[in-house]
Amino acid sequence: MPLSSLPAPALQASRAALSSALADQGGPNEQIITQSTIHESGDNPEVDMQAQAEGIRTVFSDPTNFNVKHPLYSPWTLWFDSPATKGRNLPQTPISSFPQTPIPQTPSVAAAQGWMEDIKRVISFDSVEEFWGLYNNIVPPSHLPQKANYYLFKEGIIPAWEDDANKNGGKWSIQLPKDKNRNNIDKMWLYTMLAAIGETFDPHLAHGCPGDSSYTQSLITGVIVSTRPQFYRLSIWTRLAPTGGGEDDERLRERIETVGKHFKTSVLGYSEGQKLAGPLSTEVEFLSHKDSEKKGKVAKKLIV
Repeated sequence: MPLSSLPAPALQASRAALSSALADQGGPNEQIITQSTIHESGDNPEVDMQAQAEGIRTVFSDPTNFNVKHPLYSPWTLWFDSPATKGRNLPQTPISSFPQTPIPQTPSVAAAQGWMEDIKRVISFDSVEEFWGLYNNIVPPSHLPQKANYYLFKEGIIPAWEDDANKNGGKWSIQLPKDKNRNNIDKMWLYTMLAAIGETFDPHLAHGCPGDSSYTQSLITGVIVSTRPQFYRLSIWTRLAPTGGGEDDERLRERIETVGKHFKTSVLGYSEGQKLAGPLSTEVEFLSHKDSEKKGKVAKKLIV
């Protein structure tokens, strides 16, 4: 899909990803300064910004011949599984042109080894342009087989509860009836991915470095879309979850709720007070991974 044909909300989300990528880099102009655009004047070189700007072609202005790449705030990895991948070394397409890369053998992977044997690590990327290259070469969720899943997680985090980045967290999710949402799920998944790579889910994220007083680590570790015989499910995984006590926990709860509200209203397009539950459908609801493991017990959910 060329960017020029994107609907306005998707283009806006993509530009948010670009803005996040450039937040600490001074914009695209600073990335392509060459000797030909600098005029020496004593010890203070001046940049000919007009000449420099004329040579800039971004993925937004020229999707085919762009010459400037925009790095994302974090690198990401796409994973995939379906019944066709179980017990096989390579996935059956939906991935048309990207090579497989092996799953890194970390302690987290070892803990989830049984499940990780069937999931395929498709490709990692760290720029806006590479994301669109990936998106344009994979089958959309509406055409995936039943029981298939796409997992888009930050590089270095595997899509498993056992990963250190996930074990104390939880997930926002919504279940949507398949017959009523077949025409919507692709758009919803695209917007969810764009919000994730653009770091717009968590408004508390500060673009600094660990150790800086302003630095706040993003809560978001990954996003998932799942296809099932009668419904789709979209999920956002977080690295932390409220535990039920203390002032710090209350602030975390508010932050988690902000993520859920942004997911419901700005990404999925529902109004804040709209009721969504019904046959085969759920509200936008949050559950910690630890509560998800409590089989047969009533778990505490957050609902927005």
